[in-house]
Amino acid sequence: MTGLEPDATHRSTVPPAAQAAGRQVGFVGLGLMGAPMAANLLRAGWPVTAWNRSTAALDALEADGGTRTDSVAGLRDASTIIFMLPDLSDIEAAAAPLLDSWAASPPASGTAVVVMSSVSPVRVRGFGEAVSLASAGRAAVVDAPVSGGTIGAQQGTLAIMVGADEAAFTRLRPLFDAMGSTVRRLGPLGSGSLAKACNQLIVGTTTAALAEAAELAERSGMDAGALFEVLAGGLAGSRVLEVAGPRLVAKDYAPTGPAKFMKKDLAFVLDSAASAGSAVPLATAAYGIYDTLVEQGLGAQDLAVVRESISRRSAATQALH
Repeated sequence: MTGLEPDATHRSTVPPAAQAAGRQVGFVGLGLMGAPMAANLLRAGWPVTAWNRSTAALDALEADGGTRTDSVAGLRDASTIIFMLPDLSDIEAAAAPLLDSWAASPPASGTAVVVMSSVSPVRVRGFGEAVSLASAGRAAVVDAPVSGGTIGAQQGTLAIMVGADEAAFTRLRPLFDAMGSTVRRLGPLGSGSLAKACNQLIVGTTTAALAEAAELAERSGMDAGALFEVLAGGLAGSRVLEVAGPRLVAKDYAPTGPAKFMKKDLAFVLDSAASAGSAVPLATAAYGIYDTLVEQGLGAQDLAVVRESISRRSAATQALH
């Protein structure tokens, strides 16, 4: 086993609603991923109170049975507070009023601050220290980034990669099971984020390779869709091909997740590799590809827009000849 396969024997056998009794969940960030994740928690019986900058997502949450708060500090008494914001800097800014509130009056012991965004494995440990200091050691950070995209978030089939001690993981497992079908503890704080960085290394490089293949095929007079159908039946078949392939062929770049985030995630790979002394030539090359994509002004579109980025580079190369 790789440590990430679904394993029904380790899923909670206690109904989540029973587990949730008296266990208020705070949720910060109701974006493309956060909103369906919070909705799945509500459907599983967890009492959710959320904060979000825009009110439309909060209106939808209330329609599903959740409640809202006007400040992240209003979540100070929740036993679990989930953050699903773009980056750690956003989380730190949003959490500042919460930490100030705890510094004035520490929370109940055992509060879990769960970072489910893709963040730096190194910096999230620093955030953990800040939370512990502000809460007098009564709150602890768990990193639990996800993979599976908006479809996985909507269907509750996310892969959730957790960095926590065993006790915290056991307590949070029923909550994670309401949002994902593949849940694994990888080690202490920071391990989940490192696992997600490895995930993004594979997704980012594979999507770029598929984009290159599609461009090469079409510029050579071949049908890219037919090519991908053949590739799917062989060793090149993959979940990335299954999900991204049709979008790459159709040149459908409507965002399910902004491509610019891949550049951010690959930067985490490079930082982690430098810290571990590990060579990452593919990650280095992929970072350059997505850096160019962002410079081209394509970063707000879907990850599949890497094909457009490569197409523009191909056109520039062709013009030189």
